[in-house]
Amino acid sequence: MNSTRTRLLGGLAVFALLVLVVAGAGGFLPFAVGPPSDSDENGQPNSPATDDRPADPSTNDTIGYVDGYWYDDELPVDTRDNQTLAEGELDAVISRSMARVEVIRNLTFEEDVSVDVVSREEYQDEQTENGSVFTNATGAVRLQQNVNYEALFMVDRNTDAADAAESLYGGSVNGYYDPETEQIVIVSESSGTPTPNEPVLGHELVHALQDQQFGLSGYERETIDQDNAVNGLIEGDASWVDAEYERRCGEAWACLQPERGTPGQSDLNWGLYLTIYQPYDDGPDYVEFLLEQATDETAWDAGEYDWEAVNAAYDDPPASSAETIRPGEERDPASVEVADRSSEGWQQLEVDGAVANETVGEAGMVSMFTADAFEWGRQPVIEQSEFLESSMGYDFDQPETDGWAGDELVTYVTDDAADAAAGGSNETVDDAVTETGYVWRTEWTTTDDAEAFAGAYLELLANHNAEPVDDRQNTYEIESDYPGAYYLDVSGETVSIVRAPSVAELDAVEDGAAPAGDDTITASAGGTGDDGSTASDDSEDDQSLIGALIPDSGVGIGAVALGSVLILATGGWIVLRRTHAVSATVSSLLLSLPSGLSLPIEPSIQRPASPP
Repeated sequence: MNSTRTRLLGGLAVFALLVLVVAGAGGFLPFAVGPPSDSDENGQPNSPATDDRPADPSTNDTIGYVDGYWYDDELPVDTRDNQTLAEGELDAVISRSMARVEVIRNLTFEEDVSVDVVSREEYQDEQTENGSVFTNATGAVRLQQNVNYEALFMVDRNTDAADAAESLYGGSVNGYYDPETEQIVIVSESSGTPTPNEPVLGHELVHALQDQQFGLSGYERETIDQDNAVNGLIEGDASWVDAEYERRCGEAWACLQPERGTPGQSDLNWGLYLTIYQPYDDGPDYVEFLLEQATDETAWDAGEYDWEAVNAAYDDPPASSAETIRPGEERDPASVEVADRSSEGWQQLEVDGAVANETVGEAGMVSMFTADAFEWGRQPVIEQSEFLESSMGYDFDQPETDGWAGDELVTYVTDDAADAAAGGSNETVDDAVTETGYVWRTEWTTTDDAEAFAGAYLELLANHNAEPVDDRQNTYEIESDYPGAYYLDVSGETVSIVRAPSVAELDAVEDGAAPAGDDTITASAGGTGDDGSTASDDSEDDQSLIGALIPDSGVGIGAVALGSVLILATGGWIVLRRTHAVSATVSSLLLSLPSGLSLPIEPSIQRPASPP
């Protein structure tokens, strides 16, 4: 297990923040009714009928039956008040949970799944012995991460991106599945013999089932947007099943549901959180859309779903987060390239011999514009009332970004900073970040979409106290938190953003940046006022919406932020490794994280409350 956390550059952590998505679950998949047989006309194993099961069931050929246990078998632990497993009982719980996953997902496991249940104390002791689960990235990777998340106004100059991620995830592991070892590890809060939380186990078993049936290690995950796109399918599938599993635990099945752990932090980086959360918000709806396409109306009304389209999607997963935000709208990302037009003394950062580039995607951009809506004292570009849906879930379909066609963000460094990142200088990476810049080129479907994004980005700059530079076109300076000079250019359907340490160096990073002249871009409505105030002024409608979704708890902002974290779900994660040859192109936040941490979630809390 330790090796999966230390081989950072060889792998990718993709987090299964298990979402109990109520909206979009749409119902449940009952077992098939009919005469028993090993498979249906399409060659898929049959689900068992309640009163008419195969006389000779097998693990590989019978849905709902694994290693001698049916999905609805009763176990001695079911009736124990403390739900603590006795020695030798874990295998039965695992087999029954596997059978239950099969019934919901209408697929069978091809082989047994190794499950290790450890106590929270054992897990924490291991972390103490082996060091932080957040392994140290190379200098170049760390530098790129810091530049990327500064560009998104998510991690400021005084904070390391890996530290921000550790604060978000540290100490909250409930479970994970590692395709490399084909093992699940569940962290249990119970005393005595560790007892798994069955919905957590069920979610991780879904990932094991996905891996056995479709393979999870071969997907391209070179960018933030590719991570979100692929996770929209993988986590959308698992979360849809997980929601149904949880529902049946409350109605038809006796389940082991011991207490889960809670995060130890009292604050939350909303930008990082929302970026990672999007697949678990939109993914189940994406999967439901696929189910609807394959299931006829009569079967749907009967609660009998056809998983054919979902299964087929594993051969053709979403190409961008935009596809999961608006299911059915296929939009192949445009090829965007940032040619090196820097002057002597500047260069594009390289990691392992490749240019350090990133694709943020629509979900990341929405998170950038929305994060400040949950920070008291800040004015957001996208207000809470526009982002919070009336039911559980967020709305990542926003007019500022819905015309996204593609983007590429490339990190630039001075020669000295490049040496520091490569270990060829005594200058530290922390110091080197002051000698960095970037070019972020974005493509949009129409000129109106390009102008909408540019206007929103100018509003974001204004909300972070950017000041216009006299006699320079579309050029702005920020002194604190996100210091530097910024230049925006809109050319048809292309918006380019250039940042450098100073106005004088903008042209050195990108030839032609910050020319003399008057501004040509106007910020979208709702920016800071004439007095420069950035205080958030939520409308009564905003507050009434939030108040309707969360009862007044009477707690302070720290506790409220913690409660806001607890909306994702039951808490597991999945390890996936990058298979592309050039890991240098990878700079998403997830690269800096261990192999798949997640937050334990309580679905009853959905929104941040009003400030005290």
